Amino acid sequence: MFERARAHLGIEKNSKFVERVLFLSFPTALVFITLAAFRLVDPLWAVISLAAVVLFNIILLFPLTFELQRLKKYITALARGETFDETSMTLSEEDARDIVEAVNTMHRFWAQKTDMLEAQTISDTAVLDSLPDPIMMIDRAGNILGANLSARTSFGKNITSKNIDKVFDSNNFINAVKRVIQKESKSENLIFYVKKPAEQKLYAHVKQLPWLSKGKAVAVVSVYDLTKSMKIEKMQSDFVANASHELRTPLAIISGFIETLQTTAKGDPEAQDKFLAVMRDQADYMSALIENLLSLSRIELKQDQRPEDKTEILPIVEDVAEALSLKAAERNIKIKVVCHEEIPVITADKPLIKQVVQNLTDNAVKYGLADTDVTIKISRSDSIPPSKSFKISRGEAVVISVNNKGPKIEPNELARLTERFYRMQEHKDLNIKGTGLGLSIAKQIIIRHNGNLTVSSNNYNGTTFTIYLPVEP
Repeated sequence: MFERARAHLGIEKNSKFVERVLFLSFPTALVFITLAAFRLVDPLWAVISLAAVVLFNIILLFPLTFELQRLKKYITALARGETFDETSMTLSEEDARDIVEAVNTMHRFWAQKTDMLEAQTISDTAVLDSLPDPIMMIDRAGNILGANLSARTSFGKNITSKNIDKVFDSNNFINAVKRVIQKESKSENLIFYVKKPAEQKLYAHVKQLPWLSKGKAVAVVSVYDLTKSMKIEKMQSDFVANASHELRTPLAIISGFIETLQTTAKGDPEAQDKFLAVMRDQADYMSALIENLLSLSRIELKQDQRPEDKTEILPIVEDVAEALSLKAAERNIKIKVVCHEEIPVITADKPLIKQVVQNLTDNAVKYGLADTDVTIKISRSDSIPPSKSFKISRGEAVVISVNNKGPKIEPNELARLTERFYRMQEHKDLNIKGTGLGLSIAKQIIIRHNGNLTVSSNNYNGTTFTIYLPVEP
């Protein structure tokens, strides 16, 4: 019966309500027992009086116990993050209302703090993930506690479950990290080499975190990949050396002929005409070389800018074929444009695409056999062949292939055709003029458009340069 009443009133078993009632009633019961024992009070009245006291204690303690139970449920619900209707907390006791108000104030304060911390954490994570260089937080044992997006991309998504010595196979780097986390040094800077996941030259900065930093992290490691910058420096150095070498030869020829014209050939009109013609050819070569160098520099400056123009390929190819038709006619070569399907409009830099097609077509005319055809074919493809050295776009692409009937190019030379200043010895022996930069320029333009360039050559079909340009780079 009592259990049903307790359950109906909403009082928990462990509320100790009965114990409190008995505890408060015990002194009164003791008094009445003593009075009844000495016959000072009738035993029946003593029992009735004691029952009245117990009932009074029950009436007095029940509201307090009931509201304490509700407060307990409310605070437990808040602690567990559960929803709780505050409007149902109609309390009669003033102290209980004050407690609820204090709990609500504290809950609102910490909820606000939690939202601020979550927002700050999201913001900090977004900032770290936007940084281009890998950054890692490590604890005193060298375990990686956190890593930004660049670090997870470079060294693996599960990097935060590893120790730093499992990620980098460099004793110099590991020792530098140990000196920092063991507080032997506040910071360390070093250059080191690793072979995994790829052979790289890295620069690392390891620094202690201040004692007031949150969490278990005691140091931060930032890494910068020097491999690419070293390759760029070497490329620039080679570029300057090659350009200087290419300019030195025509300058030496012109200087020599000027000296001859001023001395031994001073009064020889025939020799003067011959030497001046050679000097003009060398000046034209230098002019073309400088123009190509400037063009290459301009393209590299725009390498990170995405093209935005809507470009139709067929009109470009037709313009190039018409512009080079007179030059081709000198060798009895015909330029044919073949397009048997509807070609989509692509997003591309129109002048640069025209330069690529013109370079390839000009080479086809220059190096092809006389009395043959140069064929420019336009088609479409569902995808672009992959490249190991640069990024390509996915999806549909426009394909431009330029074919001539020249002699077969050996595989070892095919791989070098797009190198700067590279010219085949056979072409040099035939005294075919060129700067060796046309295909390099074409390649850089195609890279900027996230496309690809392939070359094939055989005795039967000659040489074919194929350009893949994505519809949307």
